[in-house]
Amino acid sequence: MKIRKEQNRNLTEIANICGFSKSLLSKIENGKTVPPIATLIKIADALGTKVSFLLDDQVQSGTIYTTLETSESKLVKTEKGYSFFAFAVERGEKLMQPFLFVSRKDEHDSKNVYSHNGEEFIFILEGEMRYKVGNVEYTLKPGDSLYFDSVEKHMLCPITDEVKYIGVFTQSKANSGLPDAPS
Repeated sequence: MKIRKEQNRNLTEIANICGFSKSLLSKIENGKTVPPIATLIKIADALGTKVSFLLDDQVQSGTIYTTLETSESKLVKTEKGYSFFAFAVERGEKLMQPFLFVSRKDEHDSKNVYSHNGEEFIFILEGEMRYKVGNVEYTLKPGDSLYFDSVEKHMLCPITDEVKYIGVFTQSKANSGLPDAPS
């Protein structure tokens, strides 16, 4: 909200650019809902900023150290059946947007399809899942990875009760205006 107001832009304008309702954007700004990363990327693109600025406006340069305890204790639960932790949010101008994701089979909605600008790399830490990119489905186990253009529709389905993985996103500066799956 702070960035949007600094740019003298209203909710309707940003919602229209993102393809979201004004109501959803308002809920996100007011902390009433935690959106998926794909939604945050679209909002950041519309504002000409990075996801990290949306999550934390405290800027720090240089090396950012994060302990395992910090990443696990600060997981944020979304309404889409997964939790995430954004690494190094303090470093706003980073080229990579790294996240720890935890998806639980009993909470996951397998109908969630994502698509957003940029590229994506995922690396499985624990558990197993099916991950579909475009029309190809992969079964991923610890140590397996995928790298793909994230504008391709993608979705996951945990096979084990819980899956932990690292996701690293790049974020393009320009919004392509491509239609997107629900986020």
